[in-house]
Amino acid sequence: QLQLVESGGGLVQVGGSLRLSCAASGRAFESYALAWFRQGPGKGREFVAAIDWTGGSKKYRDSAKDRFTISRDNAKNTVYLQMNSLKPDDTAVYYCAARFRAVAGSGEGEYRYWGQGTQVTVSS
Repeated sequence: QLQLVESGGGLVQVGGSLRLSCAASGRAFESYALAWFRQGPGKGREFVAAIDWTGGSKKYRDSAKDRFTISRDNAKNTVYLQMNSLKPDDTAVYYCAARFRAVAGSGEGEYRYWGQGTQVTVSS
């Protein structure tokens, strides 16, 4: 019922910036809480950031609070993740996820819809 496609990943140097986008296909995009997760090599999937369905509440993992910004544009059915001051530890496949009419949660199991991911590589 909701398809998600990430884009904007790539190779960036330490300290650089990237803006990830996740475009949704489906109705009532404004009714979904949205989140970004990531999975680095040999690691499990971890929470990065989330925004609730009203856009009034956001959450970030501690390592991203001062560097990343999640936002949404309901008119374009898109959620963004602006990433600044990137570090090698940020290297991962980044996934967007959605949950219908929910708050911004950090649990992977809370989200029903997932994109295929986009690779972010931070080089030194």
